[in-house]
Amino acid sequence: MKTENHNKSIITQKPLDYLVIGHLTADLTEEGTQLGGTVAFSGLTGQALGLRTGIITSCAGDLDTEVLKYIQLFEITSKQTTTFKNISDGVHRDQYLYYIADPITKDLLPGFPQPPAILHLGPVANEVDPAILDAFPDSLKCLTPQGWFRRRNQDNRVELQPWENWEKFLSKADAVVISIDDVQKDEEIISKMAGTTPVFVVTENYRGARVYWNNDARFINAPKVKYLDDTGAGDIFAAAFFYRYYMTRDPWEAGRFAVLLASWSVTRSRLESIPNSDEIKKAKQELMAH
Repeated sequence: MKTENHNKSIITQKPLDYLVIGHLTADLTEEGTQLGGTVAFSGLTGQALGLRTGIITSCAGDLDTEVLKYIQLFEITSKQTTTFKNISDGVHRDQYLYYIADPITKDLLPGFPQPPAILHLGPVANEVDPAILDAFPDSLKCLTPQGWFRRRNQDNRVELQPWENWEKFLSKADAVVISIDDVQKDEEIISKMAGTTPVFVVTENYRGARVYWNNDARFINAPKVKYLDDTGAGDIFAAAFFYRYYMTRDPWEAGRFAVLLASWSVTRSRLESIPNSDEIKKAKQELMAH
């Protein structure tokens, strides 16, 4: 379902299990322009996990969103779609950002008769107002802050930058997932962030992820797989983690579940990497055997 941006539109369908907010992107690849963005990968993962999923985004009206047809899509029409080019070898990624769609602010949100069970703010280009957290006091409030750690230079290359006022917003979140690269492997800032929010996760690419909870930290090793493409793997991880944490309230189990699904995802390319029903079933079986 596509909902146009009549400001303050009321979402009238059943309550959402999972609402993810951020820019859909047009990603320039050797195979042509392809749909991307945290909201695409996380949203489709939520759908695959059986969640009633919604996306709030800002993009140009000509963006092909057919693959999201079973997701409740609320589009804020923008003159441009956020446009990236990624060059990755599975370890290092160079990223270019050519256009940025309009920002998503609290006053542009549609109305929800009932809040989503899980709220996920997934900025990719500093486009999501973190104050949106205040609009959903009764949801499980989840963040993947990578887009707040980014800026583009005069050559359109994406550079890392410190996220200002992170303490204010992390303290309002229930669960946060970052990549170790978001903070340039700075263990001091990781330690500070982990102490600010109840559940904090640091993904470490092909190695796995560490989960901080209750003044404890555990590392979860990733299985060895045949790498093809890691685009979206962090977003798949995040959606899987937030889902499993919501269901079980066990961050260790959520971490194991998310590491498995994200690891298997890199054996396929782009949106084909979304977990399938066999993988989801297998991951749950491995948790039971753990």
